[in-house]
Amino acid sequence: MSEAVLETAIRRVLRSAEGAAHFLFQGGEPTLAGLPFYESVLRFQKMYNTKGLRVTNAIQTNGLHLSAEMIAFLAREQFLTGVSLDGTALVHDSCRRDAAGKETYGAVLANLDRLLEAGVECNVLCVVTEVAARQAKEVFRTLAPYRFLQFIPCMDPLEGQPGAYALTAEAYGRFLCETFDLYEKAWQQNRAVSVRTFDNWIHMLAGGQPDSCAMAGICGNALMMESDGSLYPCDFYGTDEWLLGNIGEHSFLKILKSGKETAFLEASHSVPSQCRDCPWYRLCRNGCRRERDRQTGIHRHCEAHRMFFSYAYERMRRIGENRSVPKYSGR
Repeated sequence: MSEAVLETAIRRVLRSAEGAAHFLFQGGEPTLAGLPFYESVLRFQKMYNTKGLRVTNAIQTNGLHLSAEMIAFLAREQFLTGVSLDGTALVHDSCRRDAAGKETYGAVLANLDRLLEAGVECNVLCVVTEVAARQAKEVFRTLAPYRFLQFIPCMDPLEGQPGAYALTAEAYGRFLCETFDLYEKAWQQNRAVSVRTFDNWIHMLAGGQPDSCAMAGICGNALMMESDGSLYPCDFYGTDEWLLGNIGEHSFLKILKSGKETAFLEASHSVPSQCRDCPWYRLCRNGCRRERDRQTGIHRHCEAHRMFFSYAYERMRRIGENRSVPKYSGR
């Protein structure tokens, strides 16, 4: 991304925002943009924040190569940092090898520890593949010391055909149940581990609102911008079909009020009759639009959620209504 595009984007975001503005940097690998890029981010944010908005920054990284300077910057400027670490070494290295085909688990783990030692606020992002789902207990116990965890079910391609790391509903359902057992046990022993999905469901049972569009079951106004300034309604839909415009030509408010953006948001509001009649709908809400079957409109992990809610509903309710929802570095 050129500095001119970056400046225009930040200026237009801060002029449009009310109360707060949140910037999330993803890739590819966003740290490859280099430290000067992020120093420019801060410079432009300070320059154009004339309304006294609360401005936050978050970044998601594979954690493979982080300089001491970058780590110090993330700590100093309070970037909430998500680090991709897929549980155990065996699971992680089955999916995440470097360009030379070498294992990366050891390097990522060491860099995660460096981030924490420097005072960077971190979440661990674990993609739940079929391999990971079948090792739920080992995955949770390995990651639990890092306390703030996000378990992200592996997605199939947009076309809907199962990918190389496809996750079945049965395996995901068992993963949720086995992981929740350990989550509950940690809470009972006063060594609570935050798992974003469980935290949200417990918060919703207590009358709170979910912290992401996926948990809400409807799309939100969270635009994704590519390096050339092209804008899309969601980072899952960065396709030609959903190109909304370019930040160099249109304001954010104009984009958000456009017919295409409105149509995108409204499409997520449709509720299949099977969902309306389901006793778990108020918690599941048919999940993320991206994970719904194109033919039926039903979430592809519907059976996994049914299995889990039948298993854990009463136990989630008992954990307590006074739990606050932690900050997360992802959608």
